[in-house]
Amino acid sequence: MIDVSRLCEGEALGPDRGAPGAHPSPRPPAELGPVVIWNVTRRCNLRCLHCPWDSANRPYPGELTTAEAWRVIDDLAAFRVPGVVLSGGEPLMRADLLELAAYAQHAGLPVTLATTGTLIDRRTALRLRAVGCAYVGISLDGLGPVNDRLRGVEGAFERARAGLRHCLDAGQKVGLRFTLTRSTAGQLDAIFDFVEAEGIQRVSFSHPAHARGGRVLVRDDLSLAETRRALDTILARTQDFLGRGLPKEILTMNNPADRVYFSLRLRPGDPARAARALALPERNGDETDGSGAGIGNIDWLGDVHPHRFRQDVTLGNVRERPFSEIWRECSHPILAGLEERVRRLTGRCAGCRWLRCCGGGFRARAVQVFGDPWAADPACYLTDEEIGLKEERV
Repeated sequence: MIDVSRLCEGEALGPDRGAPGAHPSPRPPAELGPVVIWNVTRRCNLRCLHCPWDSANRPYPGELTTAEAWRVIDDLAAFRVPGVVLSGGEPLMRADLLELAAYAQHAGLPVTLATTGTLIDRRTALRLRAVGCAYVGISLDGLGPVNDRLRGVEGAFERARAGLRHCLDAGQKVGLRFTLTRSTAGQLDAIFDFVEAEGIQRVSFSHPAHARGGRVLVRDDLSLAETRRALDTILARTQDFLGRGLPKEILTMNNPADRVYFSLRLRPGDPARAARALALPERNGDETDGSGAGIGNIDWLGDVHPHRFRQDVTLGNVRERPFSEIWRECSHPILAGLEERVRRLTGRCAGCRWLRCCGGGFRARAVQVFGDPWAADPACYLTDEEIGLKEERV
């Protein structure tokens, strides 16, 4: 996760200002567990075209029971994970979701919620605030009909907007989650206008990633040039917010190269600020996407994965062994390799001057496109000159 607002302010990246655990350190201390993204259910009330789980509004057999979920929470709390993100499907379709959030909070485990927002009424928003939910991230893919087409349900946008407003009225910290695709990139300016008009505190822009292993053809992904144009818009609008004194948190996710790109874009106006923006990752070692290091995943069946977009790798199941035991073992070659990825990377990533800053990009995409977890991230949009593989033109 890249905090664009802080980069523009010239600050080195520190702990996330919002959800505990939403921005883990690249390599947490040995005694701490990872941030856990927990897909508590596969069921969903929408029919999103890009859904990696093919979710539908029906029960799915084998999901963890309430008692089993309590045991998982007890283990995660004892493992001292920095936080847990309750996701889905649509997590609020679990009848016990708020009970689980309250149980986690009582155990001292910070909780955030990743949701469509369409099921948040006034009462639910107040209960989320009451149980101590640190942050609610509501997914939108644009405004009005654009969102509804991609979400597969007419009226989904208005219901999500109502959920946002209920959270704001309840004093519950809330923000948007937006995926950058060809279908949505044209909505970027509209989303920034929407954030300002609605008084939303935070918006996170995610580069696409897909959960299934193997080769994946995604026709809606942005080209590398289109990605750069989208990021230029995000940077310009963030600077506009800051220039007008609007305290918004603008973030990007799923592509560590964003830190380098934004810093290089800032360099002509203030090279010292750009250098400071890149300094912390260089000192701390590789800033990875977190897979197998600072981020772990539990799915609705209790299977443990190194990342929610690495469902092709299963490390164990929490019904058979606690998450903490599975994670500490690190005997799986993929998990062990992710811990030392910088030495295993090949291609453009291996020769990149920013390797210690970026950590080799997003490993799940390399698997999806090349079938190789150590190949270069195919979504890296930095030029050969920018990464030091060719001499920079004067």
